[in-house]
Amino acid sequence: MKPRRYGPFPYSAMIDRPKKRWPNGARVAVWIIPNIEFFALDEQVPAAAGGGGKTPDVPTWSVRDYGNRVGVYRLMEVMSRYSVRGTVALNSELCGEHPRIIEECNRLNWELMGHNETNTKRLNSVPVDEEAGLVRRTVRDIEKASGQVVKGWLSSGLSETWNSLEHLVDNNVKYVADWVNDDQPYPMTLEDGRTIMSIPYSLELNDKPAFDKMHRTAEQFDMMIRRQFDVLWREGADQARVMAIALHPYIIGVPHRIGALDSALKYICGHEGVWLATGSEIAEAGRELWSA
Repeated sequence: MKPRRYGPFPYSAMIDRPKKRWPNGARVAVWIIPNIEFFALDEQVPAAAGGGGKTPDVPTWSVRDYGNRVGVYRLMEVMSRYSVRGTVALNSELCGEHPRIIEECNRLNWELMGHNETNTKRLNSVPVDEEAGLVRRTVRDIEKASGQVVKGWLSSGLSETWNSLEHLVDNNVKYVADWVNDDQPYPMTLEDGRTIMSIPYSLELNDKPAFDKMHRTAEQFDMMIRRQFDVLWREGADQARVMAIALHPYIIGVPHRIGALDSALKYICGHEGVWLATGSEIAEAGRELWSA
């Protein structure tokens, strides 16, 4: 899209929208987004991601590698206990480096969406003429490794350029989760008339800022999830809502934090009117609901 003062969508006040629920009368669609990422040992972890030291930055890198060696399987075990399918924000280089994780994602019927090639290179950090190739390779490599069609995208660091949405649509991506400005999905329209759905993600109900920046305890993170759910579930009686829980295996997947997720999911699943959905399911249902 061309530089502009507002997004590629009209302003929409929640109080003016139709009163509709999700399929089967669900009040709230809950999707969980494990960010399964690859950090190269010979590349500097971006300062925004908690790095910034010289390579090899063994402590910073090793913490993240723990998530891929141990934490992700602990996370999978807890989510499976509640029949929750993940929608993975996946760095495509992980497909070649750690194919065992991809095997388990497929076995659990988790959805895979693009999340750049690695977490050390963001869309707005590469030359303009390289961005299209980065997106194309990410989608291609995930599809080749997993056999899945990539329908969704979450940019590393949620960082986009003015051209990112066009590149996503060019590669048949149907939804993007970078725009954290709503509790419902909505279409974004490009200059040529093509559309891509935006679905709610969270920079607050997200273990990385919760533990790294807000310094929450595991018990407090559990309570954050419950309180977020309570409000959205109540509001969802009139208007369907989306609740996103963003997780990183190297953070939530450590032994002293995983219980917070277990407790929160038990609480959520104890309510009626909850749709445990994937990103593509939310995007498709949202397009149908608000176009009708």
